[in-house]
Amino acid sequence: MPHFRTGTVTSVVSERAGLQRVEVLMPDGATARAYVLSDLLGTVAVGDEVVCNTTAVDLGLGTGGSHVVHWNLSRRELHLPGPDHVMKLRYTSLQSDVGTSELLHRDLPASLGGAVVVATQVHSQVGVVAATIAAIRPGTRVVYVMTDGAALPMVLSDLVVSLRDLGAIDATVSAGHAFGGDLEAVTVASALSLAVHVAGAEVVIAGMGPGVVGTGTELGTTAIEAAHIVDTVDALGGRAVMCLRASSGDERSRHQGVSHHTQTALRLARSRPRVAVVEGAGDIDPAHGAAVHVEPPDIEAILDAAGLRITTMGRDVTRDRLFFDAAAAAGALAVRELDGA
Repeated sequence: MPHFRTGTVTSVVSERAGLQRVEVLMPDGATARAYVLSDLLGTVAVGDEVVCNTTAVDLGLGTGGSHVVHWNLSRRELHLPGPDHVMKLRYTSLQSDVGTSELLHRDLPASLGGAVVVATQVHSQVGVVAATIAAIRPGTRVVYVMTDGAALPMVLSDLVVSLRDLGAIDATVSAGHAFGGDLEAVTVASALSLAVHVAGAEVVIAGMGPGVVGTGTELGTTAIEAAHIVDTVDALGGRAVMCLRASSGDERSRHQGVSHHTQTALRLARSRPRVAVVEGAGDIDPAHGAAVHVEPPDIEAILDAAGLRITTMGRDVTRDRLFFDAAAAAGALAVRELDGA
């Protein structure tokens, strides 16, 4: 059940369009971090009394240690006009008509025309794939499709902000109940088509935002949405590349070498995507994926040159080289597919 507490904003730490990070004095006298989704709630100011959802922090979940501001008690009403009538976060108290790009592009093709799409399973892979493509094929137009498998607000991703500042991602599309992209899509299928035909993607990276949900079981993880992504790409006439999740630094045996999440997603997929496989990762079942052995570029040097620090479960490239090599290999394979090599 959710936990809510009321506190007082003591400082606004940082803000950007759609997001404020604040400090809140809580009833027990402690100061806590929180964030405000200002496109849904409006902004807050020092001295405002706010209701915070503290559930994730109370449970010790991987939220970055921040509460979520649920409402500003200094405000009696709020009206933030939206562009149309299709809601995201439907049937919750925060449902909002954030906009629906399908209504603006009614003749959206039901085909990707051979476009290359890299399916990821955790958010950090997005950064590695995008940085790799930018390094080995500068100027490639890359569009990120964020699914609703994890965090729903696009604005929460500091990684996406950094990649856009670097020019490694050119545009974003939020799909399903995810929101806040340059384009808003009702489904992953339409998001992919919008990425290609409206945002002009040469390569699409598709996967969840921050905060993969996992239970330690075979099917109980949002990471297996990659099966749906690659099947949708295949059905729409695109070229799917599955980004292999593999680890040399994870202490959990199920993630060492090729993660069981990748193996499960490949098994559940009805199509047979291409998978970049690197030395040390182990094998995939050839019945479920077309393994392409790729020598990954020097991802540590690429990230250093770009000034990017990307971590997976708190581990950087020096502590989990196989994870980063596997994602870099997927980026390299996407470029190879794009250039017809």
